[in-house]
Amino acid sequence: MPITRRDREILRLAVPAFGALVAEPLFLLADYAIVGHGLGTSAVGALGVAGTILATMVNLCVFLAYGTTASVARQTGAGNHERAMRSGLDGIWLALAIGVALVAVGWPLAPAIVDLFGAGAEQAEQAVTYLRISLIGAPSLLVVLAGTGVLRGLQDTVTPLAVAGGSFALNAALNAWFVLGLHWGIAGSAWGTVLAQTLGAAVYLVVVVRGARRLGTSLRPSLIGVTQAGTAGFALLIRTVCLRVVLVVATVLATRMGQAELAAYAIATQVWTLLAFALDAIAIAGQAITGRTLGAGDPAATREATRRMVWWGVWSGVVLGVLVLVARPVLPGLFDADPQVAEQLLAVLWPVALFQPICGVVFVLDGVLIGAGDQRYLAWAGVWTTAAYLPAALFAADFGIVALWCALGVWMIARLITLGRRATGTAWLVTGA
Repeated sequence: MPITRRDREILRLAVPAFGALVAEPLFLLADYAIVGHGLGTSAVGALGVAGTILATMVNLCVFLAYGTTASVARQTGAGNHERAMRSGLDGIWLALAIGVALVAVGWPLAPAIVDLFGAGAEQAEQAVTYLRISLIGAPSLLVVLAGTGVLRGLQDTVTPLAVAGGSFALNAALNAWFVLGLHWGIAGSAWGTVLAQTLGAAVYLVVVVRGARRLGTSLRPSLIGVTQAGTAGFALLIRTVCLRVVLVVATVLATRMGQAELAAYAIATQVWTLLAFALDAIAIAGQAITGRTLGAGDPAATREATRRMVWWGVWSGVVLGVLVLVARPVLPGLFDADPQVAEQLLAVLWPVALFQPICGVVFVLDGVLIGAGDQRYLAWAGVWTTAAYLPAALFAADFGIVALWCALGVWMIARLITLGRRATGTAWLVTGA
């Protein structure tokens, strides 16, 4: 099919979004590399515990980006640029409030949270140190999420890419200096990340404040606006919790199968996550374009864009699936897997690859419905699809890691059905500001 004007718009948003998405996990990867080189295995284990806690926090708060994108894009499409900026500012104020609350609650509870992971005394102490320092940067981290949502809603994914890339480079440089140069230990790694996140948040604040002043938008928080952002965010939070439940249950079941199965599952999950970043970039374009076209009162353009993004999702999934199959023989060696792990991994990569086209459609439709502000349906759909997954996973647990991954496929098919039925209807095509 020829590349259309709509395709170029999708790629203009999706390609930079992919770069920004990939930059995010590089923060933690840089920490692992520097801490492992300078502090040893025990510190890496501590970082793993604290990193898991922080990653969960980020995943649960991702609604700050998604909800803000949808609201800002809709107002932008309607031509209400001042209201779009007002919505973005309210999202940032909500992010600051949640960030401060996380510091207040997380700081005293850090030892108890770390203890849940059963780490040894030395690792637990280091994990608490890293977690507490990182929590200081929680307000900045959440402002980055909300600021990213504001710019995406304004149809700008290039600035978030530049901020993410610059923050990653600064994070790596500061961590190397603090850990390897100044010998601050694991605290140095945490401080480097906090400073990089704070600078990234400052850039977003400068950009958004300049835009607000240009439009004459008050910088003060609007109680109604912040409340509305929180209400929309709550539905997206339910959706995100359902996603996390599925992944946690799968990990627990893989753990009970044996060391080889767990290692193969962990590696396959990393491959799946990398593929998800590529597909999620199209979903982010879906959020921005859907919000704007519905705000402009143009459901026909929304339908057209959705069809094109589904097309991109399907073929991106096909390409990624083929790449997994081509790389399949060499992937165990890249992870230095022993023969038992390699055998399990080679088997499980088949369903990982085969489900990618379905994932492509699911990610796109999820992004489209988020952009439409259809959060309540997404929350209920998350509950229904999780309910479909759990019995399939429990049944599959008796038949090995490949069966467990097929249960994840059942979950994706359930999501395809619920999202597809909604997208083919008209209830989500609510136009106007």
